[in-house]
Amino acid sequence: MTEHPIHWETPGTSRVPFAVYTDEDRHKKELERFFYKSHWSYVGLEAEIPNVGDFKRTVVGERSVIMTRATDGNIHVVENVCAHRGMQFCRERHGNKKEFVCPYHQWSYTLKGDLQGVPFRRGVRQGGKVNGGMPADFDPKDHGLTALKVATRGGVVFASFDHGVESLEDFMGPTILKYFDRLFNGRKLVVLGYNRQRIPGNWKLMQENIKDPYHPGLLHTWFVTFGLWRADNKSELRMDAHHRHAAMISTRGSAGQATGAASQVTQVSSFKETMQLHDASFLDIVPEGWWQMGEQMPTAVMMTLFPSVIFQQQVNSVSTRHIQPDGHGAFDFVWTHFGFEDDTPEMTERRLRQSNLFGPAGFVSADDGEVIEFSQQAFETKPEHRMLVELGGREVGETDHMVTETLIRGMYEYWRKVMEA
Repeated sequence: MTEHPIHWETPGTSRVPFAVYTDEDRHKKELERFFYKSHWSYVGLEAEIPNVGDFKRTVVGERSVIMTRATDGNIHVVENVCAHRGMQFCRERHGNKKEFVCPYHQWSYTLKGDLQGVPFRRGVRQGGKVNGGMPADFDPKDHGLTALKVATRGGVVFASFDHGVESLEDFMGPTILKYFDRLFNGRKLVVLGYNRQRIPGNWKLMQENIKDPYHPGLLHTWFVTFGLWRADNKSELRMDAHHRHAAMISTRGSAGQATGAASQVTQVSSFKETMQLHDASFLDIVPEGWWQMGEQMPTAVMMTLFPSVIFQQQVNSVSTRHIQPDGHGAFDFVWTHFGFEDDTPEMTERRLRQSNLFGPAGFVSADDGEVIEFSQQAFETKPEHRMLVELGGREVGETDHMVTETLIRGMYEYWRKVMEA
């Protein structure tokens, strides 16, 4: 690789060079170090493949993989690359199969990825003799699909190409694991639906976006006007020991909407005092017992598990958001909205209704895709410049308020270490 050196203005990470987002060789290095080695990546929910033969095609980094439930009842993840000529043989996103067959030359594999059939392996008999075939020492056991290491917890499935990766629990660390287990607490999950979008920006910008408590009460009119996420809400920011993963926790004020002309919150341009809902049921928020964390009952917890996934609890809407890089300047963003098997019909309807706040055309999230696109456009035209992330100081540490960019600084502290930047 011939990546160009980056100039950092400071020893820390409070000023991040635009070049971090614009170099294709650096992007390939990121894929190797963050997605293909030493890290776990999110691949899906067990609820997406409940039955033997079920599969889901997804990605780890930029590599196509398939999550399956094999005849042994266990979950496997295999790379979607035929061991023969390298074709990505699976084209469906979801389905149920007894085996995988590559359409190019009909090599067939079990749902675990074992090679089970090779046409003309022993040649073809013609005129009293056998012509062709695979070499005598060809052993199907040596030519299965690439199998990834798999870990599941609370109904969520992770995979890694690196079979020496640390345990999933150690990867998350105790702080983040506490918030993960709060959401995925053993209840059976039910998939409610999907959204997909392509965002023309570097994949790290979405990790940053959900590590950035500064913008929600400024950019998102919906959040600040109806009090779902505001700078003056009771809140805290937590990280793992490496500062790569994070959780933003916010508790909605009892008043709901911002009031009082003197309030700092009402002075921001995104606050619309006269904005009303035609359907008030969007704010039909019901506290749930599993929200409880000690003396707190957060109405929003946004977890970023670096590098691949965001776990969202925004009031009664819960979802996973899968970051799927595609070159240094774009990524696919896949939302999986879910509920729980013991939800009442009314709660399921509530979760579905509130999910309209999020996704590509969500009342809130549409803003994020747009600002990421415009940021990437600026980075590409001015790669020698840098951005400033000094709100709350230049250091990295957990806080009990939202007026800081410490989580972004923490992520790039980790990024610089792993990338040797």
